[in-house]
Amino acid sequence: MTQSVVVQVGQCGNQIGCRFWNLVLREHANVNKKGIYDEALSNFFRNVDTRYSDGHGINLTKGLIRTLKARAVLIDMEEGVVNELLQGPLRDVFDSKQLISDVSGSANNWAVGYKQYGNQYRDQILNILRKTAEHCDSLQCFFLIHSMGGGTGSGLGTYVLSLLEDEFPEVYRFVTAVYPSAEDDVITSPYNSVLAMKELTEHADCVLPIENQSLVDIVNKINQMAGTGKMASTIKLQSTLISSQTEVKRQEKPFDAMNNIVANLLLNLTSSSRFEGSLNMDLNEITMNLVPFPRLHYLVSSLTPLYTLADVNIPTRRLDQMFTDAFSKDHQLMHADPKRNLYLACALMVRGNVLISDLRRNIERLKPSLQFVSWNREGWKTSLCSIPPVGHTHSLLALANNTCVKSTFTDLKDRFVKLYKKKAHIHHYLHIDGMEQSCFTEATDSLTSLIEEYNQLDATKGQIINNVPRLSIAM
Repeated sequence: MTQSVVVQVGQCGNQIGCRFWNLVLREHANVNKKGIYDEALSNFFRNVDTRYSDGHGINLTKGLIRTLKARAVLIDMEEGVVNELLQGPLRDVFDSKQLISDVSGSANNWAVGYKQYGNQYRDQILNILRKTAEHCDSLQCFFLIHSMGGGTGSGLGTYVLSLLEDEFPEVYRFVTAVYPSAEDDVITSPYNSVLAMKELTEHADCVLPIENQSLVDIVNKINQMAGTGKMASTIKLQSTLISSQTEVKRQEKPFDAMNNIVANLLLNLTSSSRFEGSLNMDLNEITMNLVPFPRLHYLVSSLTPLYTLADVNIPTRRLDQMFTDAFSKDHQLMHADPKRNLYLACALMVRGNVLISDLRRNIERLKPSLQFVSWNREGWKTSLCSIPPVGHTHSLLALANNTCVKSTFTDLKDRFVKLYKKKAHIHHYLHIDGMEQSCFTEATDSLTSLIEEYNQLDATKGQIINNVPRLSIAM
């Protein structure tokens, strides 16, 4: 069994991380009734016997659960969120040696996070990453969670990403990056996002871009469905994507509902690594099957269903609707419409009591409405995990490598150019040691090149390429 480490950076990254650890514990508690430390738990947790006086404890590989410690690294340049985690219900899950914090923050400035704090905390970050990796028998993946709009998430987050590539080149790097909306409160968020994009394109294996505004829209949609109409009485409120699904009494915070959606995305993404199923998908299969070009590793994600109805029977019609919704623009975690754009590849990760025949039937049903690139018409990857999310009978995570992501990137570039033409706030960046004007031009060139690569693929839409030349073996 392989292990994964979650690296949560900045306020947004740590808040999403908090929701993830809460839900993943809930999920394993629902399955693991006997309190035995098993392979499923070992994916994200160490089992530590803390009775020893050296203060470090001993890692136990089997037997009863003693003290679970998350395979996590917590980084933030403000103390607030990290301190809240260490004082909250999950305080025993985290080790104080796993965190790095400061007090002054990054002032919503990518350069402060990347150039200043990156250099200042480099050795400390590396030390914690190495120690966390040493506790793993077979480290497969780092999951980096951060936002793109602020200073710590975008700057220090992408600095950590480059460190991971240098220090652990053979370990996969999956990034969950939350993109700011056009009306973001942080005026410099276009700078931060474009500067961070260059790093994500160069150093990540897979990026799951998520837009703040899409999360807001989905939360509003769920609340509307749960509060009005014929379905209101049958929706199980504790089984929506935005519910915390926890017994712990706590006051819901403004972003909890949105963060729960992202946490559920990560739960479903890793379900095949943690639980058994008739058709499991390893994380390395995602990069192998969904990323045909190294730079084009941005995957559009969608989650269905958004809620579970009170009855437990699943008529075929409702199951089919789950697959249909996964390709609807209303269920995407970005403002994008994949059905109107070109698919390079697509993965369907199903959980619960769904048959392989249902999966295949729905793929055949949906195929005619989806446009796949000519050289990968059968570019589907599927998985079936037998354990559904808590409170649900079934769920589906769809990951699409689709050219529709370019619309988000184009909008981001336009907002960047609008600021940069006026040289607005540039001086806040250039006074940081190591930050030069060329960093801005290189970042925009990288983003422009990325958009152009998607445009070139989009230009092939509808074309049928015959007699594709094969590789010839040199004699």
